[in-house]
Amino acid sequence: MMKSLVPVHQQLSVPSVSFPGAMESFLPQIRRDKVVIVMGATGTGKSRLSIDLAMKFPAEIINSDKMQVYKGLDITTNKVTEEECFGITHHLLGFVDPNVDFTANDYNQVASLTVETIVANNRLPIIAGGSNSYIKALVHDNIEFQPRYSCCFLWVDVSLPILRAFVSKRVDRMVQAGLVHEVRRFYDLHMTNSIGLSRAIGVPEMEKYFRNENEVNLKEAIEKIKANSFELAKRQLQNIPRLQKQLGWDMHHLDATEAFVKHGFEADEAWERLVVRPSSRIVGDFLYKDNQEPSLNFKNIMAAKPVIQAPSTVKAIAVVAH
Repeated sequence: MMKSLVPVHQQLSVPSVSFPGAMESFLPQIRRDKVVIVMGATGTGKSRLSIDLAMKFPAEIINSDKMQVYKGLDITTNKVTEEECFGITHHLLGFVDPNVDFTANDYNQVASLTVETIVANNRLPIIAGGSNSYIKALVHDNIEFQPRYSCCFLWVDVSLPILRAFVSKRVDRMVQAGLVHEVRRFYDLHMTNSIGLSRAIGVPEMEKYFRNENEVNLKEAIEKIKANSFELAKRQLQNIPRLQKQLGWDMHHLDATEAFVKHGFEADEAWERLVVRPSSRIVGDFLYKDNQEPSLNFKNIMAAKPVIQAPSTVKAIAVVAH
């Protein structure tokens, strides 16, 4: 039986995960509270970009992935790890009971409180995730949010053929990391459910294999996970321009395809050049355009060390694109 989550702010504590080493700084005084929103299809690097930006600006990240809000299945839902967070505080990750449906309205209520708390601490909220319905509920449907916050939309994009290959390889890495064992434990506890986390890609696809475990069924399940992940990416990609047109959002398009084609340091350099630097300039202008001396403030921020450097000068960065 479905559990009620209304009013969600009374039933759920809103956790944040603080990792050692987070940048301690403060935002300059600005005339209107501002929020950065990182959008894109699954696998395009939204989490990676949000962390890169939070390493340049005093920011905290709010998850907007509708499966990553649930407790459990960290591998299957591709949650960022502590190592990948580089000390940046993340909110709304793994805090919802997996046996309930967490709706867009529920997200709207909890995310609004989280944004308000981050802004009150003079830090920048960066919302990142692929669930466009969550973003729409917060930014467009929330009449209290609209007049209070100014939003900067960053759209990370990768060409579909390249993204398909990447998603396939990512599923292979997830399997190697223990996806099958993780889903089996979850399935044993929740196999009769069809709500909440049970709908995550990777759970229903494995059911046939768990009922009759053999190599053929396992291979078939993995291929289904890959196919459904790519179908999700295509739907998300179709929704973003539609939202842009219907709601009039001013989106900044960042084509990360080259970074996904290359490998090693060349891929990191392409990511820095095509995604991190342009988005940093965009966010810098967005934050400081209302200040009396925007150019001076922006210059100081952009003088910081780049996120990606040659392996000979810094430890190689092992962020997996999400």
